[in-house]
Amino acid sequence: MADSVAEAVAEAHSSEWAFVLAATARVAADLDLAEDCVQDAYAQALVHWKEQGVPRRPGAWLTTVATRRALELRRRATVAERKLPLLVPDPIDDSGAEVFPDDRLRLVFTCCHPALAQEAQIALTLRLVCGLSSAEIAKAFLVKETAMQARITRAKQKISRSGIPYRVPRLTDLPERTDAVLDVVHLVYTAGHTAADGAELSRPDLARRGIDLARMVRLLLPDSGEATALLALLLLTQARQAARVDHTGQLVLLEDQDRSVWDQTLIAEGLALVHEALGWPVGRFGLMAAIAAVHAEAERWEDTDWPEILGLYDLLVARWPSPVVALNRVVALSYVDGPAAALRVLSELADDPALATYPYLASTRAEMLWRCGRVAEARAAYQEALAFTSNAVEAEFLVRRITRGA
Repeated sequence: MADSVAEAVAEAHSSEWAFVLAATARVAADLDLAEDCVQDAYAQALVHWKEQGVPRRPGAWLTTVATRRALELRRRATVAERKLPLLVPDPIDDSGAEVFPDDRLRLVFTCCHPALAQEAQIALTLRLVCGLSSAEIAKAFLVKETAMQARITRAKQKISRSGIPYRVPRLTDLPERTDAVLDVVHLVYTAGHTAADGAELSRPDLARRGIDLARMVRLLLPDSGEATALLALLLLTQARQAARVDHTGQLVLLEDQDRSVWDQTLIAEGLALVHEALGWPVGRFGLMAAIAAVHAEAERWEDTDWPEILGLYDLLVARWPSPVVALNRVVALSYVDGPAAALRVLSELADDPALATYPYLASTRAEMLWRCGRVAEARAAYQEALAFTSNAVEAEFLVRRITRGA
């Protein structure tokens, strides 16, 4: 019985945390107080559910306990005078019978307010929306727990000092704020898809959190084509996860992957979402998802429609002139016009300070040099990439590239 209750609480933490915290924050009018009340509600669940059984609607039970505790503490300590200036609660059904989706939307937009630094947006989103502990977030981003706690505390203090409102933005502010939300979700997934450091290629828990966030944002913003496209992009990318390393844990490039182990369920869902997203004006994530779809639809590497991918990258560079996107475009260009043409473009990108220590610039150049038969130069470029690489799996791959044919 104890094990089943613990599992039920863990499942409720994973699936209901954002609901419960968002509703409690609206009542508590204070993010720290709301967190304390929600954590207390989950602790109470471990005891009460063992005695009374797991409720039919765990989220509603937790919300009731947390919000009532928040109201009690506000009355007792007159927290109302000290609340976050614009964190004004709306009337709520004290029974906790329903948790409104825009409660979570308020929480997401608060965490991703553009007045906060991007690292703070990510930390707050993982802490408040996903319910990760400071220790878990610190581990994911390879910083000390005390440093992560300080980062989260500073972000909350800035919300308080700056009067950042706990609400969905006005219609005129929505595009900019939605872009910030989508950027944060994409960064969370990217940090999990390929770890910046460490012994493993990826951080599966963080990637899964990114996908969960993308699903939530799409649910909360059903009329956003970019939210739909972002979820499509993440699903199509994640579908290839099992093929990215072989049975020995070594990195496998896309061209060498066993496509029979790609997750066809994720691919089918992702492709359907791409088609849906293309019904709206196409933005950055729509184009990125379309590129991922072309790869997903190719049964073999040789079937990849590189001219279509290059055309999509041309549109993406025009829409979002990022040096990383320009670098990715070079790879597509090499399969349309050849590696020599790609090297000419790479020479122009080499002067971009944003790519000065970016390992994929050097490794891409190395691949093009190798394909042109310039072996010695290729090995030197691989050495340069290795100097900027902290992920052990990627580093081992580069070492194999340096020594191949030797």
